[in-house]
Amino acid sequence: MPWGLHRYYGTEDLHFITCSCYHRQPLLGAARRRDLFLKILEQGRRRYQFVVVGYVVMPEHFHLLLSEPQQRTPSTVMQALKLGFARRVLTEQRRRRNHTQAELVAHVPQRIWQPRFYDVNVWTARKRVEKLRYMAPQPSQAGIGHGSRIVALEQLSRLRLR
Repeated sequence: MPWGLHRYYGTEDLHFITCSCYHRQPLLGAARRRDLFLKILEQGRRRYQFVVVGYVVMPEHFHLLLSEPQQRTPSTVMQALKLGFARRVLTEQRRRRNHTQAELVAHVPQRIWQPRFYDVNVWTARKRVEKLRYMAPQPSQAGIGHGSRIVALEQLSRLRLR
């Protein structure tokens, strides 16, 4: 972990996580890529046993509001999510690439994600609502129209919130 960075886990708080694509490139702009991202998020949710309270996937970044996983930490979840998505996207691009057109593939990204991620502990209902409201209008502002989901509040009853 970088010097001076502190992450607070084990308090059963929600975590508001933000992660950006490498150099803010719109690598999540295509519906196919967003669907792949959400598929990998769902696989991680099942594997690490956490609740996704809300999310928004924008062309160049995403936000997640999630509970602490029962298995491991949010850092492990983010590592698995980012790595799983990057491996699949880069493998797909390598398969499509015509080796005789090497000069045309200079624009193909070699990296998908910026290093690290932003994590804010959300420990009150007021903060939880603030983060959900922050995420809600973003797809329409970006002209996407979809790609976000606010999970039903009934599911929050499963969480032990203070």
